Amino acid sequence: MLTGRALNRATLHRQLLLERVRMPAYDAARHLVGLQAQVPLVPYISLWNRLDGFDPAELSGLMVDRSVVRTPLMRTTIHTVTAADALAMRPLMQPVLTRTFAGTSFGQQLRGDDLAKVVATARELISEQPLGRAELGRLLHERYGHLDADSMALAVSYLVPAVQPTPRGEWGRSGRPAWLAVEAWLDGRAEPAMTPDDLVVRYLTAFGPASVKDIQAWCGLTRLREVVDRLGDRIRRLSGPDGRELVDVPDGPLPDPETPAPPRFFGEYDNAILGYADRARIVADAPHQPLQGGTGGYVGSLLVDGLVSAMWALRRAGDSSVLEIRQSVPLPKAHRSAVLAEAAGLLELLAPGRGYDVQVTGPG
Repeated sequence: MLTGRALNRATLHRQLLLERVRMPAYDAARHLVGLQAQVPLVPYISLWNRLDGFDPAELSGLMVDRSVVRTPLMRTTIHTVTAADALAMRPLMQPVLTRTFAGTSFGQQLRGDDLAKVVATARELISEQPLGRAELGRLLHERYGHLDADSMALAVSYLVPAVQPTPRGEWGRSGRPAWLAVEAWLDGRAEPAMTPDDLVVRYLTAFGPASVKDIQAWCGLTRLREVVDRLGDRIRRLSGPDGRELVDVPDGPLPDPETPAPPRFFGEYDNAILGYADRARIVADAPHQPLQGGTGGYVGSLLVDGLVSAMWALRRAGDSSVLEIRQSVPLPKAHRSAVLAEAAGLLELLAPGRGYDVQVTGPG
């Protein structure tokens, strides 16, 4: 049976958060089965937290040369993943994307032959050039005037395998959220579809030990119990702090529970938080109040001694920046100097060369 602290340290180790590691950005993106990327620059914060000597230009270069891409996958949200994973995982994730769209108010307006025709036309349009949602809706409405333009445009991001091409997501640049068919961006490259069995093993390597509910919450797929049960010796079974069954890869490391855990400033929607149905392993039981970053700002959460214990926001103020850390629970004095040192590193990443002030607010 794993204690809560043992489970926490195992999670941090798999997520490359117990210490920064020497690893190419491409390998890290593959190990983590993608980086949550609803906010375009958050993957850079994710890798800065995990990789020793990380240079944002490395990930940016991978995006430009199309080794990694931005595309909707797990939970129908945008992830930065390797091109190989984007191609292999999309067929497996498509039922989740289809089911989710059908349940939206937009999906209720498009059904049957109308939906099939719209999807076919949209695929043709975004195979020729990147199109934003508004212009795509306008072009589709010219063809199918009896259908709602917004519904048709939204259908594309769910039902047509597509990427958001650069410069969207490049470090130091901005780009509109346009869509381009994945085969056009990757020049017709193909990969064998990933099996559910392999997906579960990939997940456990980066997120385990975990429950079946955790796996399903991470990816959005259902009926994974039968997948886990047929994996045989590809997994091992453990007990969590509450006695529930956890599964893991046989060689998954289980560090000493007393291993020190350094502070980390997570960006929005970090993998380590969203990867579980039960987030108690990494989020302190406290009232967490999200902060607002404002124009050009950043927000996220702060990991202290292995648990999310505060929220943060970086705001621009003239020629300087203000980093607010709002405690959800009082930050232990023993960790404050490490938190401030890590804050300085975050500011050097996000606001280099600017003066800054760090303000700690909240209880304590």
